[in-house]
Amino acid sequence: MENKNILVVKNLWKIYRTGDIEMNALRDVSLDVMQGDFVAIMGASGSGKSTFMNILGCLDYPTKGEYSIDGEDALKLSRNKLAELRNQKLGFIFQSFNILSRTSALENVELPLLYNNRFNSKERKEKAVNALQSVGLGERLHSMPNQLSGGQQQRVAIARSLINDPMVIMADEPTGNLDTRTSYEIMDIFQELNNKGITIVMVTHETDIAQCARRNVLFRDGQIIENKIVPERKNAKEELKKLLVFQAEKEVK
Repeated sequence: MENKNILVVKNLWKIYRTGDIEMNALRDVSLDVMQGDFVAIMGASGSGKSTFMNILGCLDYPTKGEYSIDGEDALKLSRNKLAELRNQKLGFIFQSFNILSRTSALENVELPLLYNNRFNSKERKEKAVNALQSVGLGERLHSMPNQLSGGQQQRVAIARSLINDPMVIMADEPTGNLDTRTSYEIMDIFQELNNKGITIVMVTHETDIAQCARRNVLFRDGQIIENKIVPERKNAKEELKKLLVFQAEKEVK
């Protein structure tokens, strides 16, 4: 498969106005994300990374600039077309999981397909089962969120993000509420998905987690100040093994 830029951002600005005061949340930001890339977006609170992520996910509009997804001008689409593009090409994962508390894992994962008339109820269920199996939750299909650990709830959220076979997964602090071991388990799933060709854009403030990505993009004061390939990329599976050995040795002592 030929590598191509599927997210293209050019000269993006986001300006908030309060009376006579202007605040530049983003200042002339340009970035290309290639198919199969795994980008970690970093920066201190207020650096612009969340604003940028919201625009990438078509949840907000820039004040000026250009943004295209898979060759389509995302800023010129009608609200309905934009919702369609978001539903078909983007998958979302959030720090707080955003899964429905009174609905089983299976029903949570099926949810995005209710807006996709290409599948009947039997096909929806099959796809949801496959997505949950792919994140290691094949045995917990009918579990309710309060019966699942934080890591398992995040796996449900990942399975839900995969249900429409998205081109890009947008993950906003996906390990922010998780311990180190569970964080590496989630990164292991991300790396496996990325190895299968799924593009991932992830906001994180954790350096260790960012090192699991292929590329790190650092924001400061609304601008990208660094955009580099990760020199010694961490393998989440190996990090997990090392962590388990360390914990076992600690218990022996």
